[in-house]
Amino acid sequence: MIITDIKTTLLSVPFEEPPKIGFVAMQKIDLLIVEIETSSGLVGMGYLHPIAGGMETIEMCIHEMLKPLLVGKNAENIKKLWQEMWQATFIQGRMGITVMGISALDIALWDLLGKFKKQPLWKLWGGSDNPLPVYGSGCYRGLGHDGMIEKAKRFVSEGYTAIKMQVAWGFTHDEDVANVKDMREELGNDIKIMIDVNQGWNADEAIKFGKAIDKYNIEFLEEPVIADDFEGYKKIASSINTPIATGENHFTHHDMKFFMENNIVSNLQPDLMRGGYTELRVIADMAHKKNIKIAPHLFMELNTHLNASILNPAWLEHMGWYNHLWEEPIIPINGKATPPNKSGHGLKFKPDLFKEYPYKRI
Repeated sequence: MIITDIKTTLLSVPFEEPPKIGFVAMQKIDLLIVEIETSSGLVGMGYLHPIAGGMETIEMCIHEMLKPLLVGKNAENIKKLWQEMWQATFIQGRMGITVMGISALDIALWDLLGKFKKQPLWKLWGGSDNPLPVYGSGCYRGLGHDGMIEKAKRFVSEGYTAIKMQVAWGFTHDEDVANVKDMREELGNDIKIMIDVNQGWNADEAIKFGKAIDKYNIEFLEEPVIADDFEGYKKIASSINTPIATGENHFTHHDMKFFMENNIVSNLQPDLMRGGYTELRVIADMAHKKNIKIAPHLFMELNTHLNASILNPAWLEHMGWYNHLWEEPIIPINGKATPPNKSGHGLKFKPDLFKEYPYKRI
């Protein structure tokens, strides 16, 4: 299991249904795919979807700064390799591009180890393959009042017991409150509703909204303020009854400590692009000790292994963005997703994607 080479591929694949998020235009899924080759002949695959650019920059970081550290090393020593990459890029990193590069490689290393051990990751980590709860995420603000409710009803008709809608970035305060009120009335009291602000407010705006929607039994209010407004988060948490969730734009457990130590959130939402499997498992363990649940951001297919093996899983998020990319997509049934039983993470991109959708380099 000595690492002999690391290869990267960039793709840009059209969405089947472009998301109408409202503050960022998204027509294609830009993918950075990493393959780690070993002396055993096994290959591990990791990938990133950076959402809004930076593909070539991350790729350059992998080849210039990280690949030389890994080639010749034993791929089984994943935690040690993570620390070596972290320490070697500390001056340039601690978050951003370098951690994203580390994350892609970390995902590939765990996939490789699962294949070597002939076990799916959830089993390698001592979990089970019981179906996991998923919320339907995709009631985008760009769909408007009626469109968000229609999308939510579609999720419910498919068996989901929880959905997520968006506010801010286009709606007024009164419109946001009315949208939440109408969503609750349309779905009834048995369906859980999450609300995503996408960092769209300051603390005072979030508190005003939070007080107005407290009575609608909201599962959590997500990212009400910009990621680095830690004091704003503390102010909001002490002022409203609705639970808060955050984490997708925070890097590693160092960013997450504040939320855990100050009892601010009900759910943490770490992103695999910002730490990889190794860091997300560290975050989950730390959060469990503080009675905080884990509802990882996006990447449902990869995150099935995580939630299936930690002590404090809450939700998986399903956008449906990636279904058309996989040879065998993981489709939630009645609002639950089952982790795959194949070795490693068990995911394989359709071969045709590599021929049809190469990334157009600048």
